Amino acid sequence: MSNFQEKITFIWDCADLLRGPYKRNEYQKVILPFTVLKRFDCVLSDSKSKVLETYNQFKGQFENTEHVLQEASKDKKGNPLGFYNYSKYDFKTLLEDPEHIEQNLIHYIDSFSKNVQDIFEKFKLKAQIEKLSKTDRLFRLVKKFSESKVDLHPDVVSNHEMGTIFEELTRKFAEQSNEEAGDHFTPKDVVELMTKLMFIENGVHLTKKNLIKTVYDPACGTGGMLSSCKDFISKMNESVDIVLFGQEINDEIFAICKSDMLIRGEDANNVKGGDDLSTLSKDQFPNEKFDYIISNPPYGTKWEADQDEVIKESKKGFEGRFGAGTPRIKDGQLLFLQHMISKMKLKEKSRIAVITNGSPLFTGDAGSGESDIRKWIIEGDLIEAIIALPHQMFYKTGIGTYIWILTNEKPIERVGKIQLIDATSKFKKMRKSLGSKRQYISPEDIKEILEYYENFKPSRNIKIFDNEEFGYTKITVERPLQLNYCVNEERLENLYSYSAFSKLAESKSKNPDEKLKEEEEGKAEQEEIIKALKSVGDKTYKNWDEFEELVKNALKNIKLTPIFIKNIILKLSEHDETAEYVLDGKGKKQADSNLRDSEKIPLKEDIQEYFDREVKPYYPDGWMDRSKDKIGYELNFTQYFYKYVPPRPLEEIETDIKKVTDEIAELVKEDVE
Repeated sequence: MSNFQEKITFIWDCADLLRGPYKRNEYQKVILPFTVLKRFDCVLSDSKSKVLETYNQFKGQFENTEHVLQEASKDKKGNPLGFYNYSKYDFKTLLEDPEHIEQNLIHYIDSFSKNVQDIFEKFKLKAQIEKLSKTDRLFRLVKKFSESKVDLHPDVVSNHEMGTIFEELTRKFAEQSNEEAGDHFTPKDVVELMTKLMFIENGVHLTKKNLIKTVYDPACGTGGMLSSCKDFISKMNESVDIVLFGQEINDEIFAICKSDMLIRGEDANNVKGGDDLSTLSKDQFPNEKFDYIISNPPYGTKWEADQDEVIKESKKGFEGRFGAGTPRIKDGQLLFLQHMISKMKLKEKSRIAVITNGSPLFTGDAGSGESDIRKWIIEGDLIEAIIALPHQMFYKTGIGTYIWILTNEKPIERVGKIQLIDATSKFKKMRKSLGSKRQYISPEDIKEILEYYENFKPSRNIKIFDNEEFGYTKITVERPLQLNYCVNEERLENLYSYSAFSKLAESKSKNPDEKLKEEEEGKAEQEEIIKALKSVGDKTYKNWDEFEELVKNALKNIKLTPIFIKNIILKLSEHDETAEYVLDGKGKKQADSNLRDSEKIPLKEDIQEYFDREVKPYYPDGWMDRSKDKIGYELNFTQYFYKYVPPRPLEEIETDIKKVTDEIAELVKEDVE
């Protein structure tokens, strides 16, 4: 298409008409749906007269004319279009009645088939038409879109070209509207890298004939990843029948995606969504499995709104999507990852490419939901590679991000292993930043990252580990309880922090007189206990049994439970490494909970040998409580690619400090003079 860029520029320039009533970040609310409307207008023109004739023939005869109108709506080759419009209006005839253009345009939109009306409802186009009419912009905008420069007929602009035009407009608006871009639009350079990584090990399977392949994005945004996958496969093998599926929760973004699918000639019914259709709680493809799954789900977004349904499904175990566990409520990325894995084909096998921030890699200790999910994924040998991207790659965040490549059909050399790739230095600086995006991955960078992936040999930027390397046993290290005991004023004051003791002087009675009486009686009992304890004297003891006998004897005339007395003793005690060990009823050392510690021991290590080597030298009297062992998994990129940078020499630092000090002194001297 020779005038490809010209059409994009012309449509983009139409936004100039919106200046004043609309802010720059609101232009897309009008231009995108009008572009869609114009494309549909052009596509339907070949069979418009036939559809009108059919509508006039059957209206009133059937309650639902959907079927006959769909039959009548075809392209020049006689292929069904999948949507229709039975209005007499189009962009040109709308201009013939300027005074009624608002109501006529509304009628035109209401005459579309339901699948298209759904798109314009999600765009909230009628509200924009009303605003355009009130601000005297509607007629001028329709006229602008009626010009020959915006001829979007399939004879002039193919489905693929139209999809590219729409994608380019969406990208430009996303870049302009940095406020929202990060939620719904993944930069093209990142999408290209993801797509190539997903297909790099699977390309040979796509060269066969008579193939049908499905691609799914559970957080599809504007559909850019889906389109990128189809374009990639089509370039490899034009004969492959590629079916796209997606789900998107944001109404307007869903409308953009569904429009793009229709514009490209895809089955738009395979794109589901809207404000009440969250992928996590309302999966719209519950029984579907897919060949390729690609997504950039939201980072660090609470899944509180989905909590009830997610927890309910997690209780089904692996009969549901979340059998491995649930992460903390503030971040749903690992829920999306489990959801994607649940969509993998077991027989034909599948591949996944997904972007996350660092949280799913290492957040959560052993035994937490996050760690259990990682354990399930890693022990299932699903992770093929994880690639650390450069910072400042996205419009709305500059944080570090990672591409995960997962599959249930690893090449033999990758079985039981995970490849980590440090691509944080593979970028070029942008001439002009777009929100938080200040860097991009060039074609040369992409090529180099793909070479890292294919190389599969350890190097400065590549680390290869057995799955087991990422696992550890978290053991609990106990140290003995050693206390000294003394009855003095300071420690007696500690008794009031023991709730059972302080509550002696409280009353739940609502009767004021009775309440006062009970409180006074309680205070008297407290004073009695303290007086009895003082009879022990203020000598310091280092043996529990000896001090316990003294306390029990002092309190023998006061009715107190054994647990109450035990807690009194604890309140009168302090840690003392020179004191005797506190023993339990079986003569074993009691553990001091304040000194309790833990160690993460790699799964490949012998736990006892590790403990004897790494812990015993520091805590000779310590021991392991193996009943509390927990298995955890984490993928801490930083520790694997850490590069030690030695501190500057002290002399160099001193020289710099002296230089700055001299400069300050000189400035002060000038001010004084």
